[in-house]
Amino acid sequence: MATFQLERSASLPSDEAWRRLTTWSRHGEVVPLTRVTVTTPPPTGEGTVFVARTGVGPLAFDDPMEVTVWRPPTGGSPGFCRLEKRGRVVLGWAEIEVRPGPGGRSGVVWREDVRVRFLPPACDALLARAGRAVFGRAVGRLLRRD
Repeated sequence: MATFQLERSASLPSDEAWRRLTTWSRHGEVVPLTRVTVTTPPPTGEGTVFVARTGVGPLAFDDPMEVTVWRPPTGGSPGFCRLEKRGRVVLGWAEIEVRPGPGGRSGVVWREDVRVRFLPPACDALLARAGRAVFGRAVGRLLRRD
């Protein structure tokens, strides 16, 4: 498994940072060649399922995910969300943590452990670097865009 973690600081209150990061359809706007479809009715919570379809034409694949932990930030407490990846190609999990910070700012930690079927373990370091780069840009964009 390829594991990576990234941290960001946002000039947003934690509830707004949380909203921007967990509005799943927005991820398709910031992750290249990806469209996200939420397949369960709102509101988001434990049990919410969505699918990120990445690629072009026959070279595309689905990355279905389910929210297994959902604790939005409240009253100065951090928010925490865990996603389980349940696809035929991509497996693993992702965690999003949003903490209140000084001066109305918030801190974000994104952790991910991903495995791509048919890729040997020798590719894990490259996969982790690519994940850190792609999701680092995506998290930054999500936090900057309203």
